[in-house]
Amino acid sequence: MQPRHRVSRTAIGLIKRFEGYRRTAAQLPDGRWTIGHGHTLTARQGAEVSEDDAEALLLYDLIAVAHALNEAIYTPLTQNQFDALASFVFNIGLDSFHQSGVLRRLNEGSLIQAACAMELWRKAIVGGERIVIDALVRRRSAEKTLFLTPEGDAWTPAPSPILRPLVDTDAQDIVPLQTPVEVTAILEGDQLVVLREGEPTPPPAAPEDEEPESPAQAAAESVFARLSAIFPENREPPEAAPEPAEDPVPFFLRAPEAEPEINDEDRPYVEEAEAEGPESGDLFSSGPANAAIFDEAVMDDDEAFEAEYEPADRFDRARFIIDDQAPYDFVAPVVRPLPERPESGLLTLVALAVLGLVFFGGGIFWASYARPVTAPHLLGPRLVGGLAGIAGIGFFVVAIYLLLDRLGRASERQARNRP
Repeated sequence: MQPRHRVSRTAIGLIKRFEGYRRTAAQLPDGRWTIGHGHTLTARQGAEVSEDDAEALLLYDLIAVAHALNEAIYTPLTQNQFDALASFVFNIGLDSFHQSGVLRRLNEGSLIQAACAMELWRKAIVGGERIVIDALVRRRSAEKTLFLTPEGDAWTPAPSPILRPLVDTDAQDIVPLQTPVEVTAILEGDQLVVLREGEPTPPPAAPEDEEPESPAQAAAESVFARLSAIFPENREPPEAAPEPAEDPVPFFLRAPEAEPEINDEDRPYVEEAEAEGPESGDLFSSGPANAAIFDEAVMDDDEAFEAEYEPADRFDRARFIIDDQAPYDFVAPVVRPLPERPESGLLTLVALAVLGLVFFGGGIFWASYARPVTAPHLLGPRLVGGLAGIAGIGFFVVAIYLLLDRLGRASERQARNRP
């Protein structure tokens, strides 16, 4: 049977340190009253309590906490673990503890994970905003430290040369994303008001004192000075070429310039080329020049054609006129209807369907009532019956398909013949 733990003086001192002492009763924002070390059950307006009585009220409140811990936790605990859990449950409440992941991990036997889960209860609502409270972070840290403190001197060694710590990326939730806020509870009459100590302080800025110049920086500055001397920044831009003056007379109204005279000795090759080439003429004329071009390009090898016709006649006969505005006689192609596919008779379809049913029924009967064969055979009775059943299904499906095709063709013919 699991032993029942009791709250020790260690848990009482830890709770008193973080709950504080309130001599006179004060009203909470939710309408309840509190007095002493966070006692709310019997607190009322105008009540006062001494320090000894406040500790007695705290012991009375811890009776329900200790009973809940003994009843809800099935894992064996040490006294330090029980005291840390008592402070934790007194702070968050019994209902929140029963729904928390701390209790679930305790009953799973994962005590280290339960201690880490305690640190997640660090937020509170202040002024309608859910923020991380600095005092709750400190309280969770103290409770976790007490929870992980073994009894006596049973510390497990973790030497640094052997176990070098590494960053645990799975525990990012333990580090708050926002800076914890310090709050102060003040009494305005009988009302207890929680005030923030101000906005989170910004991170400290780096000192503005100039550090001594490093060798790498000195080398970089010397290289920059050398490049500045080679490529000065204030160089004058190169002079742009003067733009030609605009001529007021358009180029197509200018008078043709006189061509320079060229001596005959300077162009012997030009004269020989002109002497060898044919005379220039109109591109669309039927003169001798175009006839000669036509002879050389088209009729080079037809000596009989050259002997019968003159060059001009040959060029004229090769030309013909295309009138794209003349009407075109379109001859419609003859469309022949496709021959109709012969239809199978109705008797054939019925015979095919009956054959399929016979094969299917016979195959099922053969496979079901055939005697089992002791010796191994390639084609046993069950295999033959199965194949016959499959063939019967195929015959029946083909008969149904042909029947539907016949009905479809008949409906098409009726639609075509309908006036």
